[in-house]
Amino acid sequence: MENKDIERVLISEEQIANRCKELAAELESYYSQFKEPLLIVGLLKGSVPFMSELMKRFTIPCEIDFMKVSSYVGTKSVGDVKINKDLDDTCDGKCVLIVEDIIDTGKTIKAVKRVFYNKGATDVKIVSLLDKPEGRKVDIEADYVGFTIPNEFVVGYGLDYNQKYRNLPFVGVLSPSVYE
Repeated sequence: MENKDIERVLISEEQIANRCKELAAELESYYSQFKEPLLIVGLLKGSVPFMSELMKRFTIPCEIDFMKVSSYVGTKSVGDVKINKDLDDTCDGKCVLIVEDIIDTGKTIKAVKRVFYNKGATDVKIVSLLDKPEGRKVDIEADYVGFTIPNEFVVGYGLDYNQKYRNLPFVGVLSPSVYE
């Protein structure tokens, strides 16, 4: 992996860190009103850096878990949402915060949100590092968004192309020559 694959840095490491601090404060303020336990659920694999950055700033009690869902092949959303790894424990009677790396078509996150209500969650909110509204195919919005981005293929800070680039400390636009 070389930086020649990155056309340009869209969101710097510093911008991400600053926005995560702001989001964590907003989330902590919201969840401090509840008596129910907070369950933070990261959608694997892309949400891991973002989830880690957020939760280390919480002072309220919380549990964490992960789900792995898929709807992409390469750079294209195929529309069908498949749960590859479900929660290890129950979310019945809990507040659930779904942590997502990016909302594009919205199909995956809409299906996942519905799953949590079906499993008995009392409150389900979505926090996404990135929102790409131009790609939206269904009516769904994140409750908390780090950054709204243009309709470009991005990698870094958990986001990948064929399992590469997740470890970049920034979000960058992937050069089309890499995937065309």
